[in-house]
Amino acid sequence: MSAAFLSSRGCWLVLLSLTFFLVAGCGYKLGPTNGTVAGSKSVQIAPFSNQTLEPRLTDAVASQVRKQVQRDGTFKLATHGEGDIAVTGIIQRYDRGEVTFSRNDILVVRDYRISLTARVTARERSTGKVLFDQPVTGHTLIRVNSDLVSSERQAVPLLAEDLARNVTALLVDGKW
Repeated sequence: MSAAFLSSRGCWLVLLSLTFFLVAGCGYKLGPTNGTVAGSKSVQIAPFSNQTLEPRLTDAVASQVRKQVQRDGTFKLATHGEGDIAVTGIIQRYDRGEVTFSRNDILVVRDYRISLTARVTARERSTGKVLFDQPVTGHTLIRVNSDLVSSERQAVPLLAEDLARNVTALLVDGKW
């Protein structure tokens, strides 16, 4: 074999090895990111209380938080009895803001951004230690058809799902 072939092959091996070590050292980790073993602790999700004037939010939020905790898999969902971690919340704000307007009439709103803010508390049941206690917000966009009320009603599950993803991320990825 020629010296040029061996040196080019050696360069490719060095480049491939370097790439492997760089990719392997990126910090990606399988499984839970907070250092706990998956399924080693259980979480109890209490229904959130609603301090807004918007009805039907508590059931949607509690249901979506439960689904997100189950979907994530870091914690078991405590459905019977008390869990190791208790999550409670108070829905504090429900806001609707204009995003886009009609081309023909700038006073007619086409799309709204809806926000839902809840003060969420996670507490270890055994020690009473507060893991986090902070506001969490979820958002979604809605297109207004003929009826704003029905459009908002249809968007509540999406809004609750986004809030639930953010709550679950705090619970799972939290540095507590």
